[in-house]
Amino acid sequence: MSALPADRPSHRFFTHDVENAPPPLAPYDAWATDLPLREAMAREGAGWASSELAPWGAVAGGEAQELARLANDHPPRLKSFDAFGRRLDEVEFHPAYHRLMELGVTSGVTSMPWLRPHQHGAHVARMGLSYLLGQADQGTGCPLTMTYACVPALRAEPKLAAEWLPKILSPRYDGRCAPPGEKPGLTVGMCMTEKQGGSDVRANTTRAHPLGAGAFELVGHKWFVSGVMSDAFLALAQDEAGLSCFLLPRWTPEGRRNALRLLRLKDKLGDKSNATAEVELQGALAFRVGEPGRGVATILQMVALTRQDCAIGSAALMRQALVQALHHARHRRAFGKRLAEQPLMQNVLADLALESEAHLALAARIARAIDGGARDEREAAFARIVTAIGKYWTCKRGPAFVAEAMECLGGAGYVEETSLPRLYRQAPVNSIWEGSGNIQCLDVLRALAKEPAALDALVHELSLAKGGHPALDRELARLPGELTGASGLEPRARRVVERLAVALQSALLVRAGNAAVADTWCASRLGGEHGQAFGTLEAGAPLSALLERALPT
Repeated sequence: MSALPADRPSHRFFTHDVENAPPPLAPYDAWATDLPLREAMAREGAGWASSELAPWGAVAGGEAQELARLANDHPPRLKSFDAFGRRLDEVEFHPAYHRLMELGVTSGVTSMPWLRPHQHGAHVARMGLSYLLGQADQGTGCPLTMTYACVPALRAEPKLAAEWLPKILSPRYDGRCAPPGEKPGLTVGMCMTEKQGGSDVRANTTRAHPLGAGAFELVGHKWFVSGVMSDAFLALAQDEAGLSCFLLPRWTPEGRRNALRLLRLKDKLGDKSNATAEVELQGALAFRVGEPGRGVATILQMVALTRQDCAIGSAALMRQALVQALHHARHRRAFGKRLAEQPLMQNVLADLALESEAHLALAARIARAIDGGARDEREAAFARIVTAIGKYWTCKRGPAFVAEAMECLGGAGYVEETSLPRLYRQAPVNSIWEGSGNIQCLDVLRALAKEPAALDALVHELSLAKGGHPALDRELARLPGELTGASGLEPRARRVVERLAVALQSALLVRAGNAAVADTWCASRLGGEHGQAFGTLEAGAPLSALLERALPT
């Protein structure tokens, strides 16, 4: 047996040199690198909050990214019993989930506007926080938004509000399953959906049996309860007056576990870090909130705010997908150039950047309408219609957007080690939750038909941009014809709401004052200079300017 050559080149076995690959994106500053967000905050009345928002950009682009990976790689587990057979009905989360919740609570996502009732733009600033942190993980967005959104509904019952709101608005997070008196801060969920009704909550069969002094026992089955480890829930149930709203605590005032039986956790497409459960109420103690038989009206105060957050969440997903695609394309080379220098890839990326900014602008305007609604009747009326418009359109655009961003990374974008598959699985949920697309469109039609003030506010908002672009002027002239003939509107409601949404986005971008963004948007989305897919902007569009604006090099 002959000896191996002494000069055998060992380097031939090094087969895994990594070349032509982007460096890791995180950590990066999601605030400092997002000029459209900073401008939107200033434009919609939250410029004062820049110094408060800025530190969270580094968190959203750094620590929260790794926490999100861990929380989604280690999803929650149901613990029905302890070792000796005692019922627990608890969900165990990875520590990363609790840290993400802590970041959301301490930042002010759950409380900022309510703690600053006289600060104009507080809801807008809070929208910016949610947009930043939502780029890392959205599973925690569900309990965070419900905690934020429960406040107006709870205020319908002053005694309960006085007892619960101080800890709901606390900047401290406590993820333990413990009586509320032992915790410095509390979270709140929602307990509405039943399997026979879905969005048609009037078909709910859960019964509320009176115990006296405003207390009831709830008996029934809830099909989807997200944020299931919350300290209390707003629930709908049938009492002697009809469908009423109730506050359903996890623990009774005597310190016993309430009769909420967690039957199973849903195995969802995405949203893996969040626990969504089927729940059986076996005589669970609850307290009525608001007027008897007016449960839908009471809980809709909460739903209006959670629908806003669906739009914010989808806009945040799109922003993160865009950032991932841009980062990859600026470092990956193909055919002698970086991907970001290839004309066709530039078109795709610029088109995505344009779409992302339009949805951000709409989400920020919704937040300003909600913010101003307490002081201005027109803003309140506008909020009632624009929230449904924005929730429908922004959430509908999310999945296609994330899919296109994924394709920018090629095969790597389809691999779990990148965040794009997680973003893609998450993208559809905001369109489904809090009323599906059809429900949003029907709500818009209802507002158009029954709330003249909402229609007037919408028309006024659009009129502010007249003269800003010929394509927008033509669309504004055509829209009144689209809104007539109420009896025939329902079959084409999606088309009507889509046109209203794109017209609103156009008006907002025109008024924002960046000609490259506004003119390209209006020409492509209203002027017919665009195809059915992303990356079909007309030749001559200011691609480089759009890309540099989206993520500075």
